[in-house]
Amino acid sequence: MNTTAQVDKSSSRVRKMFGEIAPQYDRMNHLLSMNVDRLWRWRTVRKLRPQKGNRILDVCTGTGDLAIAFSKHCRRKFGPNSVKISATDFCPEMLEIGKTKIGPETMIEFSEADAQSLPFLDNEFDIVTVAFGLRNVTDTDLGLRELTRVCRPGGQVAVLEFTTPRIWPIRPLYQWYFRNVLPKIGQRLARNNSAAYEYLPSSVGEFPMYQALADRMQQSGLQQVVFYPLTLGIATLYVGVK
Repeated sequence: MNTTAQVDKSSSRVRKMFGEIAPQYDRMNHLLSMNVDRLWRWRTVRKLRPQKGNRILDVCTGTGDLAIAFSKHCRRKFGPNSVKISATDFCPEMLEIGKTKIGPETMIEFSEADAQSLPFLDNEFDIVTVAFGLRNVTDTDLGLRELTRVCRPGGQVAVLEFTTPRIWPIRPLYQWYFRNVLPKIGQRLARNNSAAYEYLPSSVGEFPMYQALADRMQQSGLQQVVFYPLTLGIATLYVGVK
């Protein structure tokens, strides 16, 4: 992994890029992952085991898919209004789409916020998550410290993120597809001006993964950090306790 940051992750560039692809974001995610991204979110919710009365925060929520997965799970298991879910993102176009995906029975409060400066009190949430968004935060360590700050002692912080498979021969095949095929398909279908699907493999390649990210989470104040590779390591779920 290249440890020298080369991808432009400035807030203005990332916000503009995701604003451009917002109308196609959900369709592209499901298409390019062959709907496996739904399974990853399902696994995340069940691994964290939310309880009745929990306060849950999903940061970099995009169009709210993980927050909605939490809401559906808790409504089925505990009944309506059983948990309070907040979902933040710094891209208003994404949030507006997220709001159209929920009904009055879905208790999710969407708000615009930067993951590096969350508008919440210390120790406010039982579960804090970020799915496929931490690598887009300009300062990874600051983002992790904010996630930890707003989590209550004993609560869980979870990061779901793309990773490079470590299994041979899956690793080279995946790298070839991820760098040569996926960007062309994504860019052609998304038709945005910011090369979002060229940014994707570059941002994943430069982001810490596996034990390296677990170590960063521990340095942010979390303990008992474990990670679970999903789908041969295409994505990985990291969970730590404050």
